[in-house]
Amino acid sequence: MSKVKTGFFCQNCGYESVKWLGQCPSCNQWNTLVEEIVQKENAKNNDWKNYNDEKRINKTISLSEIKSSEEKRLITPDKELNRVLGGGIVPGSIVLIAGEPGIGKSTLFLQSGLCLSRYVVLYISGEESEQQIKMRAERLKLKNDNFYLLTETSTQVIFQEIKKLKPQLIIVDSVQALHTPFVDSSPGSVSQIRECAAEFQRFAKETNTPVFLIGHITKEGSIAGPKILEHMVDTVLQFEGDRHYAYRMLRTLKNRFGSTDELGIYEMTDEGMRGVANPSEILITQKEDQLSGIAIAATIEGIRPLLIEVQALVTQSVYGTPQRTVSGFDLRRLQLLLAVLEKRGGFHFGVKDVFLNIAGGLKVEDPSTDLAVLCALLSSYEDVALPQHLCLAGEIGLSGELRAVNRIDQRIAEAEKLGFEKIIVSKYNKKGLTKQKFNIEVVTMGRVDEVYKFLF
Repeated sequence: MSKVKTGFFCQNCGYESVKWLGQCPSCNQWNTLVEEIVQKENAKNNDWKNYNDEKRINKTISLSEIKSSEEKRLITPDKELNRVLGGGIVPGSIVLIAGEPGIGKSTLFLQSGLCLSRYVVLYISGEESEQQIKMRAERLKLKNDNFYLLTETSTQVIFQEIKKLKPQLIIVDSVQALHTPFVDSSPGSVSQIRECAAEFQRFAKETNTPVFLIGHITKEGSIAGPKILEHMVDTVLQFEGDRHYAYRMLRTLKNRFGSTDELGIYEMTDEGMRGVANPSEILITQKEDQLSGIAIAATIEGIRPLLIEVQALVTQSVYGTPQRTVSGFDLRRLQLLLAVLEKRGGFHFGVKDVFLNIAGGLKVEDPSTDLAVLCALLSSYEDVALPQHLCLAGEIGLSGELRAVNRIDQRIAEAEKLGFEKIIVSKYNKKGLTKQKFNIEVVTMGRVDEVYKFLF
């Protein structure tokens, strides 16, 4: 009788040790090593040789002998998902999607699977019953005769069903619910997640079948399970958004087949997720009266230009220490801009409470929003509304200069498309401006005091 093999696994990073340690040598966390039984000797490897006609022979080959060709991709009807994945689903790729509970991960990928009517799609659910998924599919009002459902958590049973059906796309909801009989620990533990993901990775690569793994996140916001899970997959997508707003964002954290700068925006409706072609219209509040403390910034998220609304409120400080409150913007960046206004403009913000908000619950990191934040602060400070149909794009330096920002043409074109009449940019962006004629007036400036004189 073979001896039962046990190992100690770090619940934070997945580090494996033969003995218990107080501190994990990999991630330096204390008391995270837990003993788990590992039954590697009983593992029977799945054989995928007869899965499809393509036979891959692994041998050493010179780089010059390899013929370069475009990667064939499965193009989905969802344009936002295609954009985020870098142009469609790559055969043989394994994609991990993480997000908060209730954000809409299952809805989005059930909808994507139902839309791919030309392919045989298998949806594996370890968390919901067939009836629950059927009710959701009826709500989405989509039908697909090639869409199959399996409610199972054991990977051995799952792979037996896969061999019978031979699907062209697999969606697993969720990887934390799966368990393999070759590791004797509870589902969701580090070793179980790693082993289940490894089995699906091997299946995807050997059969050239794309696999989507839906994952959970921890209370800190990181993906539940070992960090190695993110290294094993080809693409990591983050599905995020505020529950109190109708739209969601699909970001790329890692992509071996495309750019990580892509961003997909969805609107949550009664009939599922709807891709938003023009997000700027959602993010700018429709208002009739001109109000002080509001400025429109032309930013870039990924490769798409967005126009966002910056709201500022400057009031007399009642208490001794003035407050600095921000939502969707970096607090340290705000303090830096206030210091520039104090030093270079002579404005006494040291005795004022400052509140800043990016409308729509967005989180912005693009430095080109500096100019819009600065103008919104000045507008509220002076209690004078900025001119309507004015847009701003520029980074502020510590000496009060207006610095150039990248991809200025796209920002100007987006502002023009949404009916803005004037855009203020840095004079150092003149080199970047192409010869094409814009119907919008482009105002170039070099310093903060010039902007103040121009607007107020």
